[in-house]
Amino acid sequence: MTPDLQLALELAEKAGKLTLGYFGRKSLQVFSKRDDSPVTEADRKSEELIRQGVTSRFPGDGVFGEEFDERPSGNGRRWIIDPIDGTRSFIHGVPLYGVMIALEVDGALKLGVINFPALGELYHAEIGAGAFMNGSPVEVSAISETAAATVVFTEKEYLLDPPSTHPIDQLRIDAGLVRGWGDCYGHMLVASGRAEVAVDKIMSPWDCAAIIPIITEAGGCCFDYEGRTIIDGVGLVSANRAMGGELIEAIGKRENAG
Repeated sequence: MTPDLQLALELAEKAGKLTLGYFGRKSLQVFSKRDDSPVTEADRKSEELIRQGVTSRFPGDGVFGEEFDERPSGNGRRWIIDPIDGTRSFIHGVPLYGVMIALEVDGALKLGVINFPALGELYHAEIGAGAFMNGSPVEVSAISETAAATVVFTEKEYLLDPPSTHPIDQLRIDAGLVRGWGDCYGHMLVASGRAEVAVDKIMSPWDCAAIIPIITEAGGCCFDYEGRTIIDGVGLVSANRAMGGELIEAIGKRENAG
């Protein structure tokens, strides 16, 4: 385990413990950001803890988080943080929220850590070293038939009227089981082989960065609605290798036809 991964795991666990101190608290303070999305005092304190931990250990590294201004990198290394992914779940006392930390080096994602403190599940992956949950290896499923697949999603925009004909959105009709287990939790269901596809139509870089290394090292693939593996694209899809390959091919055909 590299010093980078050790730090990410250490900070994810510390931030997770901090958030549990606020979880389920009736007096939790909730504020609205400029985009009308909610943020809590727990989000801010969690990000402050992680930022302080990174800058004290690696003062030249950049830090890019959801709640505060970006600290520019002086060496090509940038930590990407979502202090509480699934803030709405957190506010409502639903334990499916995660603390997310990723490291990007010279524009390429190097590692991802996602801690679900209320569930006791800690996922991590470093490129080339496999994916793990609580120290045990995880891998995506081998299911290739859509009719046998479990598909999970986050946004209500998934239920459009009239329905979207995009290959990803079409899964809500064709999949064997469709459920709304959203945010980073849904993507980790794919990483651990408990679901085949996870869909988020609206994502920011801090929502994506920690997910991609874990899914990739678990044997799956991540891509946006245009079939690109980037952290600032149009949404994010995690999938096992078989179904992901078919979806990317279908997206390509759609783009070429359009």
